[in-house]
Amino acid sequence: MNRKLPLLLSVCCALGLAVGEAGAQAKYNLRWGHYLADSPFVQLEKDFVAAIEKRTNGQVKITITFAQGLGKTTELLMLTAKGAIDMTATAPGYNPDQLHYWRAFQLPLTFTTSKQAMDVLRAVVKEFPVYNQEMDRAGVVWLFQQPLGEYYLSGPNPECDSVAKLKGKKIRSFGADIPKAFTAIGAVPVTVAPTDIYESLQHGTLDYSFINPGNIQSFRLVEVGKQHCGPVMAITGHNVTISKRTWGRLPKEIQQVFRDQSAKTMDDYLAWVGDFESKAVANIKEKGGTFKPFPADELKKWKADSPDFLAQWEKDTATATKDAETPKKVAARWRQLLAK
Repeated sequence: MNRKLPLLLSVCCALGLAVGEAGAQAKYNLRWGHYLADSPFVQLEKDFVAAIEKRTNGQVKITITFAQGLGKTTELLMLTAKGAIDMTATAPGYNPDQLHYWRAFQLPLTFTTSKQAMDVLRAVVKEFPVYNQEMDRAGVVWLFQQPLGEYYLSGPNPECDSVAKLKGKKIRSFGADIPKAFTAIGAVPVTVAPTDIYESLQHGTLDYSFINPGNIQSFRLVEVGKQHCGPVMAITGHNVTISKRTWGRLPKEIQQVFRDQSAKTMDDYLAWVGDFESKAVANIKEKGGTFKPFPADELKKWKADSPDFLAQWEKDTATATKDAETPKKVAARWRQLLAK
């Protein structure tokens, strides 16, 4: 008999036991579908994943699939609600018919800065239960919101710094509300997912992109459009949510870890975003990009030509939800916060 065989079998059994224990340790393997590409712009969400795994002693393992790999931007919320995937990061503007209240955070020409948008969000989500109730009806649990830098118009043509020059131009858009802002000044809104902007600019499907510097950098848009005008608008970013079905499978102590880490990640994002966006602008300039301000008087003209988006949101939401009182109270609180 081969004397090494018992030793080999013993080692193999030990290794098998170790692998089995490691595999059993991850009791909850969650799939997260993301609409954005993997880049430094989403590093804090990758840090969130690592923190959850560490804080649950490996009981929870989350795998992020980026760039719409598990579903299109408009599908990810539905897929999460149905339990086809466990988590998602997607902007509320992509699901306006399910997220009547959340879509308002991406109303055009409403906020002056991204910080103001996030300040309003944090206040009203805390004050009005309807926000979490709406997520509950959509089949998900809200974890946190990612803030964005201000939005710029980006393309190969430098003539993007006035309302008149934008007339007839094809501009990247999304959601139900932002297209109306472009239509109001005679521009042509074209719905394009972030991952498709590069090719759309390259082939002339778009004259100008509409996105923040962090994503301009992430998607290397300076290669196909070196001219950037803005900022023209400020909105919030995407929500990170988890399926109610998945949430219900998690023990209370793990749910609390998710809650705690979500609050921390949101705070970290708010502290991080301004510096990251400034560095992104500098990096874009180093690669030959040029930034031109969109003059305040031109923004004033744009707003004058556009509807009152908050008032329209209040009316539309009252009709859609068959509840006039709650949208009225929410809109009134928004106006107080926006006036500060």
